[in-house]
Amino acid sequence: MNSLNNNRLILYQHALDSSNSGIIITDNSLDDNPIIYCNKAFEKITGYSRDEIIGHNCRFLQSNDRHQEARDIIKNSIRENEESRVIIRNYKKNGDLFWNELFVSPVKDEEGNTTHFIGVQNDITDQKQAEHDLREAKASVEKKVEERTKELRGNEMFLSSIIQTVRESLLVLDEDFIVLSANNHFFKTFKVSSEDTVGKLLYELGNHQWDIDALKSLLTEILPTNNPVIDFEVEHDFPHIGKKLMILNAYRVEFEGQYKDRILLAIEDATERREIEKRKDDFLSIASHELKTPLTTIKGLIQILQRFSGSNSSAKYNQTLDKVSVHIERLNKLITNLLDTSKIQSGNIESHMEPCNLFYILKNSVENVLFSDNNFRVNIKGDQEVMVNVDESQISQVVSNILSNAIKYSPTSAEIDVMISKVSDFAKVSVKDYGLGISHEDQLKIFDRFYRAGSTQKKYPGMGIGLYISKKIIHHHNGTMWVESELGKGSTFHFTLPLYKK
Repeated sequence: MNSLNNNRLILYQHALDSSNSGIIITDNSLDDNPIIYCNKAFEKITGYSRDEIIGHNCRFLQSNDRHQEARDIIKNSIRENEESRVIIRNYKKNGDLFWNELFVSPVKDEEGNTTHFIGVQNDITDQKQAEHDLREAKASVEKKVEERTKELRGNEMFLSSIIQTVRESLLVLDEDFIVLSANNHFFKTFKVSSEDTVGKLLYELGNHQWDIDALKSLLTEILPTNNPVIDFEVEHDFPHIGKKLMILNAYRVEFEGQYKDRILLAIEDATERREIEKRKDDFLSIASHELKTPLTTIKGLIQILQRFSGSNSSAKYNQTLDKVSVHIERLNKLITNLLDTSKIQSGNIESHMEPCNLFYILKNSVENVLFSDNNFRVNIKGDQEVMVNVDESQISQVVSNILSNAIKYSPTSAEIDVMISKVSDFAKVSVKDYGLGISHEDQLKIFDRFYRAGSTQKKYPGMGIGLYISKKIIHHHNGTMWVESELGKGSTFHFTLPLYKK
């Protein structure tokens, strides 16, 4: 019987995966109704992988486009445990808008309780576009063509001027990779003339200096199937100008007419910038190591003084030692973060994996953070038996970073909620504060190295590396990390980790 049921489940799985409609299942018994299943069509429509989808609430597809009537309809149908059909604006992983026809249906148990919701979505962007095109066709075509022609003539002259003055090397190639035009910056950077460049095969420029395997791979193998190609790195040693690190952006123009099958190639010389970044990283690494040794000595001496301070010591003396100890620990944490940043940049991050109960990691991290700031109340809810295979110290560091930020940026609140749950084959942790919140623009960069939100830089100290390190650690553990926030309403940081499988 079990074998028959398993075969049926496999058959149902294949049936769902063969559907052209995106299908998801959410768990209504868990907080925030997270997604626990998605089929392959849903991944294809949204551009997200399964690992990036599991654990999210469906609203993440609306990005920052939150004021839609359809969202209220969905919210009401879930609250009332009813079916609903809406057309809603969603956004793919790359930011592209797509129109989604969404059917939401509750799944109920024998007692009539809603245990799950099933969502079926169809991409109707083409239909919406066709409707839009029909409306546009009602306008005066001849007048638009005439106006557009004048505009294009003006734009052509204007863009030509921009191309010649832009501080980036630009090439226009035909379908056979013959150089049709190049700007002044290209000539200046690579020490060539227009006569040596225009009309020549790209790979033969400068006595075959541009016969570069990585460049050929970009143009002949990658670009035809991935248009455009962004931030493609090529390092090459040119005989006359030395080694260059080039960042290439390539775009194949696929319009009909005069400019059909043109390739636009932008070349940024990143050699100097990368060298400066390397020097900065080397400096941070050396400085952190040099500071670590005397700090460890000072920390040990303070601990000795605290150990031998008896009843004869004054209260002010003991309080001073305690304050020094707290500030030394903060400095030690800062230096540790700088060292971790250096290790991440050089690819030398090491993890010692072992099975751990994630609930106890959270509990211990909360206790350690509250030891230095006990004015907050942290509520931990959820599953207490969640086994993961992780480096315990690194995950503790992630939780501590998130909690420390929650405390720092919640000046008018004293409560933080921590939720832990199992979502499909992942563990999910959510840390919610009721503080300042983060703008949509800052959310796009909040995990970048040394990035700090403009509104908090002066009032709240920090270096902008805690979240960068945290996301790198979670990624190193094959998990994902993201944030949901609104200004003035607090922030919720989420991360997932694969469940431990014996």
